[in-house]
Amino acid sequence: MQLPPLLFHLAETANLRSIEQLGLLSASDLIERAGLPTVWHERHRPHRLVLPNGVVLRDQKPMPPTALKRCLRGMTPEEWHRLLNSKVFLWIDRERLNRQRDACGRFPQILYVVKTEKLLERYASSVALTPINSGNARRRPAVRGAKTFVPYLDWIERGWHAEGRDEGVRPRSHAPAEFAVSRAIPDWMDFVMEIRAL
Repeated sequence: MQLPPLLFHLAETANLRSIEQLGLLSASDLIERAGLPTVWHERHRPHRLVLPNGVVLRDQKPMPPTALKRCLRGMTPEEWHRLLNSKVFLWIDRERLNRQRDACGRFPQILYVVKTEKLLERYASSVALTPINSGNARRRPAVRGAKTFVPYLDWIERGWHAEGRDEGVRPRSHAPAEFAVSRAIPDWMDFVMEIRAL
């Protein structure tokens, strides 16, 4: 199984200046830069959050703590939120990307397109893949935990074996749903080959 040649990131138009200046930062990095208390790293965001510096964090409506409790293994909802907030996410699949755009409603978005191979050349050791949409815990959610994020270098060698599911190993043909990078991509604009307003 090979990753597709292009990856996509959807950002609020309000974040354009921050991305151009600082690169693509995780929610945790943005929270720290805004000077918010550390509790925000693990707090569920039921609504879109505008930070004091004007940067916007998306809501987390599809993963309320009550829904997460039913599908998490070996983690609390707070730990799951902290894990997700520590990563930068890119879409692999255009259909999933389009669903996220629809979920953004009336807020203008910027679409970034990057070449997968070029990003991996510099960040392969920081990349993890997920077989599910890690930010959605509704409608018969998939079981998830820390191992849901399979390091890319392990995935190349072992496929989804590194996920270690009780239900059995996913087939190698199961396409990744998400491409996640730990913490930040400060040189993000070096990789961008297309920017489109949506």
